[in-house]
Amino acid sequence: MKSKLFVPASRPELFAKALAGEAEAISLDLEDAVAESRKAQARAAVTAFLQSDAALRTRKTLIVRVNAIDTPHFAHDMAAVVRPGLRLINLPKIESAAQVRAAAAVLAQAERAHGLRHPIGLLLNIETPRALRMAADLALSEPRVRGLQLGLGDLFEPLGIERRGAAAVAQALFAVRLAAGEAGIAAYDAAFADIHDIDGFRAEAELSRRLGFQGKSCIHPSQVAVANAVYRPSDCEIAQARKVLDAARVADAQGTGAYLVDAQMVDKPFVARAQAIVDSARALDLPP
Repeated sequence: MKSKLFVPASRPELFAKALAGEAEAISLDLEDAVAESRKAQARAAVTAFLQSDAALRTRKTLIVRVNAIDTPHFAHDMAAVVRPGLRLINLPKIESAAQVRAAAAVLAQAERAHGLRHPIGLLLNIETPRALRMAADLALSEPRVRGLQLGLGDLFEPLGIERRGAAAVAQALFAVRLAAGEAGIAAYDAAFADIHDIDGFRAEAELSRRLGFQGKSCIHPSQVAVANAVYRPSDCEIAQARKVLDAARVADAQGTGAYLVDAQMVDKPFVARAQAIVDSARALDLPP
């Protein structure tokens, strides 16, 4: 998912608008975006939405960010939002493999209670120093984990780290990407709080894409088109990837291990990346 739009769960009037928009995924937020006094009301709104025809028919990835596992809201959130059509539960403030496994057990219980046949995945937020240090262990802790999502605001602000400090941002991105890579799952970039600074949003998205991230969180619809454009494989990338795959087929037939494509040596890691680009293009119905 190239773009994931956060929608406050306490604003149900925005749900249909988000469904009609261009974001590939919608994340209904029961955590930070909802005041303590409105948690139950927001939870009920999400339940009603997930049971609607519009939600059941949509091709968008539907996600719910629940409250942290150590809050009194977590169990109520899970019981309310685990419904057909939900693809991912976004877990915030996760800091241990034991927490991930405990959340997965609660999720499995809710699936059984509602007769769900297809397991819902987990998207883990990496937003504390401990979570960043333990990112690979978290990613590998449970088969349900589908991705890691960086949260730079929560990670940097309490430590007094400049949110736009290029070196710090790059280091955090790199660490999360390697952790996700070890587990063979996706990595997703953080939200960018300044909705008027589209150039800043684009620059951060381009950095994360160069580091192998698959998409970025959006907190405003104006950011969605930029994310979709940045994480889309370019025509040149697709053409080059197809050239590499064609050369790989010839090399395999000839029993050649390494070979040249446009004067660049190519072997298995390059072929794997080319295949990923072509697979992404096919998933997006992009022309060859």
